[in-house]
Amino acid sequence: MSKYQLIAKALGYDMNYAHPSEIMDEIARLTPSFAGVSFDLLERQGSVQWPCNEKAPEGTPVMHVGGFVRGQGRFFVTEYVATDEKTGPRFPLLLTTGRILSQYNVGAQTRRTANTAWHEEDLLEIHPHDAEQRGINDGAWVKVASRAGETSLRAKVTDRVAPGVVYTTFHHPMTLANIVTTDYSDWATNCPEYKVTAVQVSPSNGPTESQQTYADLGRRTRQIEATPAE
Repeated sequence: MSKYQLIAKALGYDMNYAHPSEIMDEIARLTPSFAGVSFDLLERQGSVQWPCNEKAPEGTPVMHVGGFVRGQGRFFVTEYVATDEKTGPRFPLLLTTGRILSQYNVGAQTRRTANTAWHEEDLLEIHPHDAEQRGINDGAWVKVASRAGETSLRAKVTDRVAPGVVYTTFHHPMTLANIVTTDYSDWATNCPEYKVTAVQVSPSNGPTESQQTYADLGRRTRQIEATPAE
């Protein structure tokens, strides 16, 4: 029994799978767009592009041919709704987070490739005026604190960002960027409000206690426990 099944059982769900193919069979049974996917098909084809069902028993290599499957889309004009997050004396800067070209999505895959040569760590971009006011030098450790939490990373002093705005990426887990972002979300999509967080930035001596705890946990989870010889 895998550790994941043991965790599920401990949480109250009696998960019983003897082989990964049984999980794929369950997905195919419950998800119409994967209805035709099985381990046998994957072994024969090498890979299968969804939808894979009765209409496309070997998958759909190209989804949109001659037109879009769901039409040309529907667009709606919505009113602008301002965020409840505001800057003030305690948190005078606005933090926005995003991605970088050399990393895909959060970086879970590309962070394990040579792409890290272009992006070894997440940096906090801060305008020279804001950096000077706070005694922050390029490459120095800084603490980013909000109403939700705080984290530390190195500063990149640049005029690429406007005064009053700081920016960082979230491709490296140690950054813990989402500790700082608030619980606010978009009224229409419920997407978390990653782009507008009121923060204060100050010099720091290095990673926060939360980051050190996270790093220690990561080291311990990567250790392989030796199995006693039978």
